[in-house]
Amino acid sequence: MSLDSCHNIEDLRRRAKRKLPSPMFHYIDGGADDEWSLQRNSQAFDELQLLPNYLNDVSQVGLDTTLLGCDLRLPFLLAPTGMSRLFHHHKELGVARAAAKHGTLYTLSTMATTSLEDVAAAASGAQMFQIYVFKDRGLTRELIQRCKQSGYRALCLTVDTAVAGNRERDRRLGMSMPPRITPRTFFSFASSFGWLFNFARDPGFGLANVAHRVDMLSGGAVGVIEYVNSQFDRSVTWQDVEWVASEWGGAFAIKGMSAVGDAKRAVSSGATAAMLSNHGGRQLDGCAAPITTLPRIRDAIGDQLELIIDGGIRRGTHILKALALGANACSIGRPYLYGLAAGGEAGVDRALTLLRDEVARGLSLLGCQRISDVGRQHVELVDEWRREFAA
Repeated sequence: MSLDSCHNIEDLRRRAKRKLPSPMFHYIDGGADDEWSLQRNSQAFDELQLLPNYLNDVSQVGLDTTLLGCDLRLPFLLAPTGMSRLFHHHKELGVARAAAKHGTLYTLSTMATTSLEDVAAAASGAQMFQIYVFKDRGLTRELIQRCKQSGYRALCLTVDTAVAGNRERDRRLGMSMPPRITPRTFFSFASSFGWLFNFARDPGFGLANVAHRVDMLSGGAVGVIEYVNSQFDRSVTWQDVEWVASEWGGAFAIKGMSAVGDAKRAVSSGATAAMLSNHGGRQLDGCAAPITTLPRIRDAIGDQLELIIDGGIRRGTHILKALALGANACSIGRPYLYGLAAGGEAGVDRALTLLRDEVARGLSLLGCQRISDVGRQHVELVDEWRREFAA
């Protein structure tokens, strides 16, 4: 299957599965515990039905929007995902270049395998940096200063990783950094010829932004879960959020929220945006799907925060449903990682093209010219229709 024959994100997922050794694929694909939240994230979109308004002039439609002080050509951005070198040798640089080509925001993870300076130099598009509060507060402060110096437009603080989620697929397959071949995964690695070739040619899997301060990989392979549990600070509170916001002083998003109370506290703590997220179902299994928390959070805070939905998005219609319920934009992670694994930078470009075209087509069929035209009149719960029919 070539990239041109990939007609949706699921096609890219299948191609990625064929190309990657099993530990790498399941690191993208898996979730925590029973993976209920992972599955629920996408299924929740199926409980919403669209209500188009016809006989409107849709000869031209526009996807432009403004988010975190950035003018974007798409109503979705690229979420932070760690260690992209695991999936393709183009790593974060290829993802950032594809995002810039499409005029959208790329979010670089602290856990990246490319330095924030190299990413900023390689791509001309708007970029946000995702940060954690480390036990070493000096490292957190240093990362913020480096982002300022490199021209990052926004900062994103992830707050749902006090400890690593129980990702049982990773445990079963011995997922580690750098990757290691075990008897259980030998044939999977052996059959991934392209990945192995580039692994031999470029085995650089270090965590480029933090290795100079916390180089746990220098002693050999380390489990990702063990790394998170050893470095992230479990004592982080809202006072630390206020400190990060003050240190940064610009557009600032908090990622990992589900509760109305947290959203209200974010407003008073210096955030300008909230990413409603359950970490793609990779942290606390049983968490609400972000799309289901969106309406009540928007109603509670009004326009005090920009709201970004992160989790379960696989179609352009998912993005339209989120916009209708009050999101300013959506954030995608797995869709572009499937593209990266399927074909490097060209695969990411394919993923973004597919979603862009689906949003544009869906916007026309919804009877809207602009993203800002989409509202709650365009969506309802399927159960509401069932109750009305029963009555």
